[in-house]
Amino acid sequence: MRLSSFALSLALGAVPFAAQAQTPEDFWRGKTIDYIVPTSPGGDYDLRSRLMSRHYHKHIPGNPSIVVRNMPGGLGIAAANYLTKAAPRDGTVLHTIFQNMPTLQAIGNAAVQFDVREFGWIGNTTSTPNVINSWHTTGITKIEDVYTRELVVGAPGAASTSSIYPAAMNAILGTKFKIVAGYPGGNDVNLAMEKGEVGGRGSNSWQSWKSGHPHWLAEKKIHILVQVALERAKDLPDVPLMHELAKNEEDRAVLRFISSDMGISRAVVTTPGVPADRLTALRRGFDAMMKDPEFRAEAGKAKMDFSPTTGEQAQAVAESMLNAPPKVIARARALMIPPKK
Repeated sequence: MRLSSFALSLALGAVPFAAQAQTPEDFWRGKTIDYIVPTSPGGDYDLRSRLMSRHYHKHIPGNPSIVVRNMPGGLGIAAANYLTKAAPRDGTVLHTIFQNMPTLQAIGNAAVQFDVREFGWIGNTTSTPNVINSWHTTGITKIEDVYTRELVVGAPGAASTSSIYPAAMNAILGTKFKIVAGYPGGNDVNLAMEKGEVGGRGSNSWQSWKSGHPHWLAEKKIHILVQVALERAKDLPDVPLMHELAKNEEDRAVLRFISSDMGISRAVVTTPGVPADRLTALRRGFDAMMKDPEFRAEAGKAKMDFSPTTGEQAQAVAESMLNAPPKVIARARALMIPPKK
């Protein structure tokens, strides 16, 4: 009886050891990964994520299936909160995170329940800038025009970059943007421009314009007024960066802080708590996917820019935003969180 008890204890002790010894390939084999997109179908976040889902599985050990799920809500906050509060913490959930999530955490947005430092940053797909544009019928073709003339721009919500960028420029630079918020999404703002409801869009990815509406650019139906990033895009050499328009260093620091999330313009993360070996496998699989000829060929056909950085680099960008000087964060908070009525 003692012998069988001893044998039983050995067997029970081996269970956690076996689980601990499970390789990433063993873990993912036969599993399905949920790929969470924080927008409704259509648009750059969704199309980019779906493109990656068709190729990423080949570069993850065990070759799991990947299923895309759209989870719009709270301008990206709902999906990021889900990753922290409800999603499995085992490497079976991916998410193309909205770029401004570190900013919203830094300024203390009340809806934020996540800490971007705890996410597993897998990689960033592009550092394409955001841009503010006008519609051709307004007659406004450059940012200088908006210092003397009102430009009505559409935005999905008060906490979206489409509201934040023009509001910050009004407060710091003296521009005359009038922001109409509340559109369900970016595509709805585009339709509003066509109908003449608004005269521009408060923010959109430059890459999204190039891949989604190249005819508008070719026909000069939209004019790019300013770009939001830390460096000018090579194909927008004459369009100023938002922070370049500041008249002093204090203002410039605030506008740079608001712009700095472009270093994670389209980043992929997984949940907090994913075992280190699985996170490493996801990161190196992402790096391999970015070099995959079939992936790059499909991206080229879709005219979708991929200028990737590693997960380690993306995580450093996210963390740096939380380490900005308190005075800069305080001024950004005053600009980005609407006062209670």
